[in-house]
Amino acid sequence: MTIIRRATAIGATVTATACAALALAPAAAATPKAAAPKAAAAQYNGACGSGYSVVNSAQIGTKGTVFLTYNSATGKNCVVTVRTTPGKAVHMTASLGFASPTTTVTDTGYFTTYAGPVYLDARGLCVTWRGEISGEVAGKNGTNCGSLAADRH
Repeated sequence: MTIIRRATAIGATVTATACAALALAPAAAATPKAAAPKAAAAQYNGACGSGYSVVNSAQIGTKGTVFLTYNSATGKNCVVTVRTTPGKAVHMTASLGFASPTTTVTDTGYFTTYAGPVYLDARGLCVTWRGEISGEVAGKNGTNCGSLAADRH
């Protein structure tokens, strides 16, 4: 197993996932409400560099978006997590990996605008990627599989 991690932290870095309970009124007593406007997604900021194109993304609630990019010339994937509204430094993560051999590249710390970029040569392989902003996580497992089978033993 290979784990590559770059960490930038202010104080102790602690990641916690919080669960919230939502109490709903009985359907008979509920009154119709207008749908809340959908939050604008963060835009890809080009942090991976030239030659990288967005191939997948996942919105992290209203806090931001994690972007998976690919450079066909190099065969490398790149992940960057971008906040919708930059501001005070908050805990963020950008992570990219594949299963065989187990390899994960992660950038985690306190950032004002974005986490990453993190790179991985995953030509011909499925990748697992995720982003986290202040405890809220989004991403996908085993996606964007290359058309070529690669033996990574």
